[in-house]
Amino acid sequence: MVSVNIICKNEEKNVEDCLKSVLWADEIVVVDGESNDNTVEIAKRYTEKVFTNKWEGFAKQRSFALAKSTKDWVLVLDADERCSPELKDEILSSLKSNDLVFKGFKLPRRNFFLGKWIKHGGWYPGYQFRLFRRDCTTVSDRLVHEGYVIDGEIGTMKSDIIHYTVQSVSEFMSKVNGYSTLQAEEKRYRRVVKFRDILFRPLAAFYIQFLIRRGFRDGIHGLMVANFDVITNMLTYMKIWELQNKEKN
Repeated sequence: MVSVNIICKNEEKNVEDCLKSVLWADEIVVVDGESNDNTVEIAKRYTEKVFTNKWEGFAKQRSFALAKSTKDWVLVLDADERCSPELKDEILSSLKSNDLVFKGFKLPRRNFFLGKWIKHGGWYPGYQFRLFRRDCTTVSDRLVHEGYVIDGEIGTMKSDIIHYTVQSVSEFMSKVNGYSTLQAEEKRYRRVVKFRDILFRPLAAFYIQFLIRRGFRDGIHGLMVANFDVITNMLTYMKIWELQNKEKN
């Protein structure tokens, strides 16, 4: 009934706990982007359906995983996410219903930053469209914020995906650097970046995250989350400016 899709690269620290959380599923499909650590070896302990596919972006990896799935329903997780026991029970109960009208579900995600559940700043419930009928769904082709497009009605579940999004400041900075590069590539043709964008957009991001969305209620963790949002925003627009000026010259 349920196939779990996990795409990953160099996730030996995370993938085992992710896999353990979905052993109840009928099928687990892991697509590895040519890891140079023990990710593949660990994954093969839990499923036979482990595929290596050259990394060409999130959207292509997710499409590849979807194509390798055979069950009617697909649950998508990243390696640093876990399916909570409550979510497992809700999924199985919902999908067994005879009067189910939904073709997919949005799931709340409980994000942890350096060990703390971040409840404010727009981080929770942070609904993710991660459960859907395979025959009704395709993947949107974007560099970042890639997602699934479904032909049908979408419902919402109550139980959480658990997401250990930041376990180290230095590791997260590497992710921010890569993420801002992808964002810059995607946005570079939308508008010309000017002085005011690099100055005011990061400040606005902090104001929205920390004050409007009440990130301050998460204490120093909330402050750090807001600062990372500022850094991501600033790097994105600096990189757009760099790309646009290289083209001019």
